Amino acid sequence: MKMERYYDREHECASREQMIAWQSERLVKTVERVYNNVPYYRKKMDEAGVRPEHIHGIEDLHLLPFLTKDDLRDAYPYGLLAEPLENCVRIQSTSGTTGRRVVAFYTQHDVDLWEECCARALVAAGGTNEDVVQVCYGYGLFTGGPGLNGGSHKLGSLTLPMSSGNTDRQIQFMVDLGATILCCTPSYAAYLAESIIERGQRDQIKLKAGIFGAEAWTEEMRHDIEEKLGIKAYDIYGLTEISGPGVSFECSDQKGMHINEDHFIAEVINPVTGEVLPDGEKGELVFTSITKEAFPLLRYRTRDITILSREQCPCGRTTVRMTKPLGRSDDMLIVKGVNVFPSQIETVLLNTGYPANYQIIVTRENNSDRIEVQVEMTPEMFSDSLSEVSAREKELVNALKAMLGIYCAVKLVAPKTIERSEGKAKRVIDKRNLYA
Repeated sequence: MKMERYYDREHECASREQMIAWQSERLVKTVERVYNNVPYYRKKMDEAGVRPEHIHGIEDLHLLPFLTKDDLRDAYPYGLLAEPLENCVRIQSTSGTTGRRVVAFYTQHDVDLWEECCARALVAAGGTNEDVVQVCYGYGLFTGGPGLNGGSHKLGSLTLPMSSGNTDRQIQFMVDLGATILCCTPSYAAYLAESIIERGQRDQIKLKAGIFGAEAWTEEMRHDIEEKLGIKAYDIYGLTEISGPGVSFECSDQKGMHINEDHFIAEVINPVTGEVLPDGEKGELVFTSITKEAFPLLRYRTRDITILSREQCPCGRTTVRMTKPLGRSDDMLIVKGVNVFPSQIETVLLNTGYPANYQIIVTRENNSDRIEVQVEMTPEMFSDSLSEVSAREKELVNALKAMLGIYCAVKLVAPKTIERSEGKAKRVIDKRNLYA
């Protein structure tokens, strides 16, 4: 029997007054628990002159000090644990590309709530217990695979725990087992689409939806994936520090990602001053966990730039929505004094007919920054003459300058030249530190 939803939607469709009441009650309990159980938190709160009795509800949230990734690294591995270790059943971790890894802990209760959040995302994408969900996010310490895997189980869908890689096997299972929902990074979805079309198997797949996250992607990339795979592509947001994927997700109206407010309180702040900004203004996203047992974070600065909206959504959910992250304060490139986001470059490429396979290389020559964008040509473009390729490069140079306001060198390369990513795509290679 088709299951339209597996859970009570009360929390997703609650009135604003009811949601505030839930959040306030859970916030008060969480603050008291971390103050009593986590010396690291107690010290930060004492230094800020805040005690649990000062927090009566979400109206007092601004009194609490911020937490950053540096705090998580300083407290590694057990310094922020709010439960005895014997009560924990799982750890997940960030990639740890810079500094110490960030390790997050989960009780069984935490895992259950996380999986419910991911199940909500699947339902919002049209998922039921009749679907076949192919999970191509990485498993192991990375949260992508375990999160969507658990959400699919919670929904009762047949789950294919494929993990990333082995594209031939991915496509074989997708065809043979009739996968209907694909979960992976958008860059890997684009690669799968490219591979399926090359093999002439486009009419053999039964996908209806894709849930893509873990890296930035543009609307142009969304439409490209949708067209090639014949699906509706949904965004999902999360971060290991808060739980993993499922913190927020798109519904079928795709007018922002609904935040699971019964579990996470969202704020947007001025990233320089820390001032809380009203809904509708762009700033840095901050999250407070209010239902986690093992690793609840208070006012965690994500470094993601977004806008919050409480306008009524046609889907009936009343939870606040966030825009797709508009950039990251720590991923932004500053080249010749100009702020450059990879998503801006991707928008230009897709709008001018190029595939989403590119790489940005930044170097420093004679004390001056230089940015080069290497872009793959389509097979049709590759047959062009040298003069035609040169003309295409000049066209892209002009388009990028119009978007960014600075000159970028452009190098068109042969198809399949740039290494494909089966996890998070590495778009930027910044070599400037080698010349410092």
